[in-house]
Amino acid sequence: MHKKPLILAFDTSAAHCAAALLSGDRIIASIIEPMAKGQGERLLGLCGDVLAQANVAYDDLTAIAVGIGPGNFTGIRISVSAARGLALGLGIPAIGVSQLEALAYGTDGVVIASVDARQDKMFVQVFGTLDDRAPEMCSADDLPTIPSRADPICIGFQADMIAALCNGTVSAPRMPLADAIAHIAAGRASHDNPRPAPLYLRPADAAPARDAPPTILP
Repeated sequence: MHKKPLILAFDTSAAHCAAALLSGDRIIASIIEPMAKGQGERLLGLCGDVLAQANVAYDDLTAIAVGIGPGNFTGIRISVSAARGLALGLGIPAIGVSQLEALAYGTDGVVIASVDARQDKMFVQVFGTLDDRAPEMCSADDLPTIPSRADPICIGFQADMIAALCNGTVSAPRMPLADAIAHIAAGRASHDNPRPAPLYLRPADAAPARDAPPTILP
């Protein structure tokens, strides 16, 4: 008998810790907890809570789905590392999904998804055009070119400002982030997927240490 796909998805790329469980094509458990820090300590406990909510165990899972960013550097590393470790331990695939894809999921037509990149920048990706658009970092002054008469749907950070600049319409995401990540991963589960890797789009803000590290004696 064919086993129904059971996918655990989670994301810590922003100021939250979120997880969802997809059975077949239906979300059967979902939790999101706002938090600016502490995701590393909370993530696996939250995943356990989601599994308990649905009365399933890690061994029942057929895949892990994880948000790979763009977003908070530390949060992305936490989730990607956890997804790789769980997948390796359980012997199941781990599938990475970008936050921008998840924001746009379920919305038809041309969609502009955006995420706060700080320092007056944003991460933006355009979906639904004839050419494949890669995610990019930009400001309000250099947004990606949108086809004329596209009437895009704008979702995410500063969506109202972007909509005003490109004659678009503001909309909310169709579902919570972790739920969308699970659905997108389900569509990729039958294919070979690369190991999840962080999608940063910008260099780290942290500067290298000015002093040379101490010599470690043998």
